[in-house]
Amino acid sequence: MKKKKRKSNFIVQGSILAMAGILSRIIGMVRRIPIEHIIGDKGNGYYGAAYEIYAMMLLISCYSLPLAVSKVVSSKMSKKQYRNAQKAFQCAMFFAVTTGGLMFIVCELFGDFLANLLGEPMSATALKILGPALLSVSVMGVFRGYFQGLGTMMPTAVSQILEQIFVLGGSIIGASILFDYGAKVGAVRHNEEYAPAYGAAGASIGPVLGAVVGLLFLVFVFVIYKKGMKRQRTHDVRGRVDSYGQIFLQILMAVVPVLLSTTVYNISNVLDIGIYGNVMIQKGLEDVKTYNWGVYSLKYRVLVNVPIALANAMCSSIVPVLTGLIARQEYAQAKEKIGQGMRFTMLVAMPSAVGLAVLARPIISMLFKGEVDMAVDMLHIGSISVIFYSMSTLTNGVLQGINKMRIPVKNAAISLVIHVVFLYVTLQIGLGINAVVYANILFAVVVCVLNALSIRKYLRYNQEVVRTFIIPAIASLIMGVVIGVVNMLISKVAGNVITTFLGIIIGVIVYFAVLLLLKGVNEHDLRSMPGGRTILTVARRLGLL
Repeated sequence: MKKKKRKSNFIVQGSILAMAGILSRIIGMVRRIPIEHIIGDKGNGYYGAAYEIYAMMLLISCYSLPLAVSKVVSSKMSKKQYRNAQKAFQCAMFFAVTTGGLMFIVCELFGDFLANLLGEPMSATALKILGPALLSVSVMGVFRGYFQGLGTMMPTAVSQILEQIFVLGGSIIGASILFDYGAKVGAVRHNEEYAPAYGAAGASIGPVLGAVVGLLFLVFVFVIYKKGMKRQRTHDVRGRVDSYGQIFLQILMAVVPVLLSTTVYNISNVLDIGIYGNVMIQKGLEDVKTYNWGVYSLKYRVLVNVPIALANAMCSSIVPVLTGLIARQEYAQAKEKIGQGMRFTMLVAMPSAVGLAVLARPIISMLFKGEVDMAVDMLHIGSISVIFYSMSTLTNGVLQGINKMRIPVKNAAISLVIHVVFLYVTLQIGLGINAVVYANILFAVVVCVLNALSIRKYLRYNQEVVRTFIIPAIASLIMGVVIGVVNMLISKVAGNVITTFLGIIIGVIVYFAVLLLLKGVNEHDLRSMPGGRTILTVARRLGLL
């Protein structure tokens, strides 16, 4: 019974975080709609440039902290070293305040230089406003990692949703007020760029407000947990308690490889905007580069990132689980968890990719105003990246969980070199913004291949193929054909909202029906999934099982 409970807990905890992550991204996506109406595509371009720099500084200061903290805390908890787990939290907090504070200062002092470096000097104000969030998010990451290491994803999940709700409100209000102010400044200075630039700066207020609210919630939960943590430390195994120096070194040894891996893995976005912008300027297309990048970053990427939230959640869930299993040398259990995590991820990633491709036009037309053809083309090309980014994210987490921390760094670095060369060549031959889409698909594919080979080498693990990949792919393609036909039949008489939601509902029903008929999931799988018992009951009544 214990083993079964642990198994279902792994999926349930990952699913809780996944649902919160997807909901957070949906809120973030919804935020783009009024923001786009307020500041336009040019304002989105300025905001996108500022956010790329902010995201990279976030990577450097704290992106690796939740994963690293959860890994160290989970290892200590599995050995019943409760006092060492608490010390790990304290050392990580010191690290977060130091690095987050440093990045905050750099952002404020060198914001103009960094914006100029990307060829978007008007985005400097937006970047400086984002600065305080670097410190808040760094501290918040430690709390999230600590709770994940204790085996609960609920505080992280709730804080993510609260954060995004306040990001939504703060961004809309800030963008509206500062866009109007920028329009007045622009009228005085005879420069129309001030309105979208100030609007982008106003939109940056949201992430700062959201980070503060999310942090306050986690502090509140931590205070509640404190009494239970003190009682738990009285049951600490009697042995040597590590010094703060030793614990800090362990945190650092966990942070640095994850930091390098995530930095290399995500730096492609900053390189993309720099390479794309410079090549467009060389080709005399400077007047469209900001607009095109705004469509790419704040329409196309926002949509493909929603289903990838599942892989991020599974990665956060699987790392502490694998760390504990490897510490106890339970290798068979570790392999089982990897297979289960990959299957669950593919069950969602594959239909999501097909659904985005088939329903690209009604989805984008529903969410965004103005000309949508460019974003639709990007989604047709790039929706497949959902599958490969989901796989690469999860396999990164697997390698980190089995203590092969340097391997994801190496694999991501190799992929990045291939990505940059491919991007530059395809831009030169005239693929335009679509070159960025193709280059990112290639990056994710290479990471997937290299990570899979590494997992096979170090863990002697072979992923089950039929139920993990082939059956979900077949079910997804059949689903795609059905909703494609529905889309053609009703799109001319129904609005985009009805077409989108009817397509999603029909798609979900068809996908799970085919999946059950082909034995892609069984009763055991369904019982371990959130809401699986309801699906199981319905499937039995319909004769699908």
